[in-house]
Amino acid sequence: QDVGPPLGGVFTATQGLETAWNSPLDERGIVGMATGIAMAGDRCVAEIQFCDYIFNTIDLLKMIGNTHWAVNGNYSLPLVLMTPVGAGIRGSIYHSHSFDAWATRLPGWKVVMPSNPKDAYGLMISAIEDPNPVLFLKPKALMRVRGEELIPGEPENEKDLKNMIDAPIGDRSQWQPKWPELEKYQIPIGKAKITREGDELTLVSYGRSLNLCNQVADNLVKKGKSIEVIDLRSLYPYDWQTISASIHKTGRVVFVNEDTEVTNFGEHLAYRATQEHFYELLSRPKVLAAKNVPGIGLHPNLEDATVPGLKDIENCVLETLTEIP
Repeated sequence: QDVGPPLGGVFTATQGLETAWNSPLDERGIVGMATGIAMAGDRCVAEIQFCDYIFNTIDLLKMIGNTHWAVNGNYSLPLVLMTPVGAGIRGSIYHSHSFDAWATRLPGWKVVMPSNPKDAYGLMISAIEDPNPVLFLKPKALMRVRGEELIPGEPENEKDLKNMIDAPIGDRSQWQPKWPELEKYQIPIGKAKITREGDELTLVSYGRSLNLCNQVADNLVKKGKSIEVIDLRSLYPYDWQTISASIHKTGRVVFVNEDTEVTNFGEHLAYRATQEHFYELLSRPKVLAAKNVPGIGLHPNLEDATVPGLKDIENCVLETLTEIP
């Protein structure tokens, strides 16, 4: 929906692409067409404009995930379904939902959520080349945020990049982007990244929350605290080896994300941490997530009171550090 010219998606992520086609406002139709293309042996990337509107496709997503298993591995479904997720843009109840917990309940799908443009690029290339379906969850609050690390081939001057790829305001019918010569760069699906090293507590997160965790770790270094931060990047398959090794080192772990706190994906990780590291833990594993409310209110105070912010994460970390075994 609206991914083709002249708009290139509501976040202009696909503007200027030669092979981007608009569809009707029909999420089931978008998923169904992508499935047909994949079944015919081609590869495609489909987009649901906001994850808030993906829920009427759940039965189709379940079927897609089951397909490779149901046919005994005789054929695959190489498709990518991307959708913006999460809070941070004051989108209220219709444009602020998360989908990570739902996504990880869809067996047969790989699920990724990057926290920066370079990872988004590397994970997207891997997702497109994967022989089976991948859900690509894009934190909408990060869609126009430049990363600390540049994509290989990306111009260093932000104004140069803007002039190359940002369409002018007004008539865009004759406009064409001048894409930079990007180098191929891939991140294996299922591989996490340690973004801050530490030895007192492990913070595990992904997407928008990951950047908040990095800030908290940097702030606490000034107070003499040593926090290790792990960017999960892939929700399924997830890199348990990296998480487990960090917990073994620190003895404490907090899982942070924006989804609602009941039946949260972080609860599964906390359960596994308890099962496998019970006798090593110096404190209870904790999950810091959004309040279990039907939606996020429009007023900034309501959004800030619903999803974890910097102060919430810092308080949870300090509380966990002071817990006596």
